[in-house]
Amino acid sequence: MYWSQLFIPTLRETPAEAEVISHQLLLRAGYVRQLSAGIYNYLFLAQRSLGKIQRIIRQEMEAIGAQEVLLPALQPAELWKESGRWEVMGENMFRLRDRNGRDLCLGMTHEENMTALARGELRSYKQLPQIWYQIQTKFRDEPRPKSGLLRVRQFLMKDSYSFDADAAGLDASYEKHYAAYRRIFDRCGLEYLIVEAHSGAMGGSQSHEFMVASNAGEDFVVVCRATGYAANLEKAVSRAIPPASPDPEGDWEPEAFHTPGQKTIADIARFTGLPETSQMKSLVMVADGKPFLVMLRGDHQMSETKFQTATGATETRQAFPAELQEWFGAAAGSLGPVGVTAMPVLADTALQGRRNMICGANRDDYHLRHVTPGEDFQPAWHDLRQAAAGEGSVDTGDPLEIVKTVEIGHIFKLGYKYADAMGLRVLDEAGKEQTVIMGSYGIGVERVLCAAIELFSDANGMSLPAAIAPFDVVITPVNAGDAAMRAAAETLCAQCKAAGLDPLLDDRDERPGVKFKDADLIGVPCRVTIGKKLPQGLVEVVNRRTKETREVSVDEAARAVAAMVRP
Repeated sequence: MYWSQLFIPTLRETPAEAEVISHQLLLRAGYVRQLSAGIYNYLFLAQRSLGKIQRIIRQEMEAIGAQEVLLPALQPAELWKESGRWEVMGENMFRLRDRNGRDLCLGMTHEENMTALARGELRSYKQLPQIWYQIQTKFRDEPRPKSGLLRVRQFLMKDSYSFDADAAGLDASYEKHYAAYRRIFDRCGLEYLIVEAHSGAMGGSQSHEFMVASNAGEDFVVVCRATGYAANLEKAVSRAIPPASPDPEGDWEPEAFHTPGQKTIADIARFTGLPETSQMKSLVMVADGKPFLVMLRGDHQMSETKFQTATGATETRQAFPAELQEWFGAAAGSLGPVGVTAMPVLADTALQGRRNMICGANRDDYHLRHVTPGEDFQPAWHDLRQAAAGEGSVDTGDPLEIVKTVEIGHIFKLGYKYADAMGLRVLDEAGKEQTVIMGSYGIGVERVLCAAIELFSDANGMSLPAAIAPFDVVITPVNAGDAAMRAAAETLCAQCKAAGLDPLLDDRDERPGVKFKDADLIGVPCRVTIGKKLPQGLVEVVNRRTKETREVSVDEAARAVAAMVRP
């Protein structure tokens, strides 16, 4: 292709509204233009890169026997009401009504639609297993769109769904996707983590996220470099750092003491002169309408995901101030577990074995000292806290790090959640109905591109992996008006095509510096410069990422490019 005939509106300055690197470079390189908040036009270069990502996805999905379908983005409310998610999705879902007053939505995901399709078509266990996938536009009414294509209101997703007769079949389908996702992201040239994750609103028993480390991300992953352990912060487990000071010895009864105006853990630490690790933090949570008192060490934070898992709840929230007064007769900051019988008490396992600690007295401006968990109150013990940087891994004690990441893929074992709710059943060998077990597997197509830009960019622009770059090579005659240079560029372009490469010929009547800057900016992995040494039969081959430059003969240039971009 000829650059002069293409629409590639590069920018020299970084747009003020762009904060993260991928957003800045997608705008500057002429890949995208914003239509409104969280909604983007994808221009020529973006479409080429996204098309290459989708081609890799299709090849790897077909390699595991998946069949491509395409389901509507516009979905009837009845499907979502069957699964129970019409209300759960809340304001994140785009909702509308047709001219007859029927409720519809723009699909955030397609579990309901896929289950309904399978329910109408699958009759016998002999038709299983099935894996159906699509690459479809999704919609989310994101309250705060930002970070370019990383948090948007309309996006592309590859979502696939497995249908199996039993748990062993689901395990096999899950492993197929796990391996396929690794091949997809490897082929896309990404450096990524695979982490244990929580299924959230998707439901299900097991899930893994595929994450790329980046400050542009909004997810936090706990990583142990020594052991390879990686888990989402919501789910990660760790060894707590020991208390800052030993517990007081003695077998004392809880004793109330006056703490006027002291509400927070930090307040009580200053007031008593004892560290936060000597205190217990009281949180009142409501799970599916039922109150729970959650006890943590004073310096620890609760994982709402772990609390949700411990209670088996679908919806959780913190208690309102009026509820605290009704249930405890006191405000937040003065609450504790001693004498509580009106609700279950859950305690984090880091409190096991602790003695003579401080907690609220369920009386405003009073606390209790000498409170021993397991003696002065009897909780149900659970792992309820968030892991923290510097704590040890559970297996070896090696230190943990917390890394900011971008999620590029997520796989779920849905189990029977949707099949049960929507009546997806087949006849087994004995002619009896059995419920189909399902899995769900997603890849954010634009997120793959953004993650690559976040990983591979510099002050001059993006440096995309060859597999997903819009072109393999930019062929740049420094003087487009020179007949010999133009002829050599045309010949090299034809040779690159014959070698299976994807070349772009920069035939613009621009200064060489402008051409070089644009080539670096748009992320093409290789540039061939045809310049003053052409009379000697030489051209310059430049590796965009490493800046390595080689002089090769004109006849060898196509092979040199192929070796560079497809080693």
